[in-house]
Amino acid sequence: MHLGHARTALVAWLRARTLGGAIVMRIEDIDLPRVREGSEKSILRDHEWLGLDWDEGPVNQSERFGRYEKVLDSLHRHVFYCTCTRKELQEGRAPHGPPNAYPGTCRNGPKHPERDAATRFRAEGVRGFDDLLHGRVEYPLTDFVVRRSLDGLPAYQLAVVVDDHDMAITEVVRGDDLLPSTSLQIALYEALGWQPPNWLHVPLVLGADGARLAKRHGSVGVAEYRDAGWSAERVLGSLAHSLGLRDDDAPVDLETLRGSFSLDRISRQPVTLDPLTASDTQG
Repeated sequence: MHLGHARTALVAWLRARTLGGAIVMRIEDIDLPRVREGSEKSILRDHEWLGLDWDEGPVNQSERFGRYEKVLDSLHRHVFYCTCTRKELQEGRAPHGPPNAYPGTCRNGPKHPERDAATRFRAEGVRGFDDLLHGRVEYPLTDFVVRRSLDGLPAYQLAVVVDDHDMAITEVVRGDDLLPSTSLQIALYEALGWQPPNWLHVPLVLGADGARLAKRHGSVGVAEYRDAGWSAERVLGSLAHSLGLRDDDAPVDLETLRGSFSLDRISRQPVTLDPLTASDTQG
């Protein structure tokens, strides 16, 4: 559990606990080749140590493949098969167009039927939505993958829409790097005739180079702070301060944060931080 995840999880916990809602713990382990043994237990342990409890779950995406396939079958009028490689897609894009735009190569039939095909959802136009932090935002749509070609696994965009619907999620809290994905997911909701949830995208923590805080900046995970002797309250204080919920980064407990929580205090802009180090055990 890295600090960016912990920061977003803190906002989700505070929202649910101040509004009388329930938190669903979902393990998004759908990308099986990238799942590392022990990672789920580690993430759950870190949540528990910080006091970020949940009400339902854990629910594993890896146990829901049959459900995703059933929903995908119902979308047959909205999808097509694509056999393009990444290189071919890049070469087919307009020189000054959106970097992830699909050039429409296989919309009228696979260009290379001898290859394994990905399944793409037909999407066009612009979708706007109201984010609880960012207000009204709009993003252009492009045909996107709902089932991968090499292993046939359902893609993230499909899985999270099905999960949120089935679990009766009314509010999704996540990092604002996923803002563009929301428009794609709304297109899926519309095609399926489902009501989308509300959205709350938390600004990211950036390193000094302006990129999302990662291990290359010296960032470490929650477990490393715990092992170095930090208290959960000290980690929470640092996270709350970076969000704008506290005037300083002094240790603080969850009940104190809950009593003063307000979305109005959360910064709408990314926060640039020098990474904390697990070897720093001062205080």
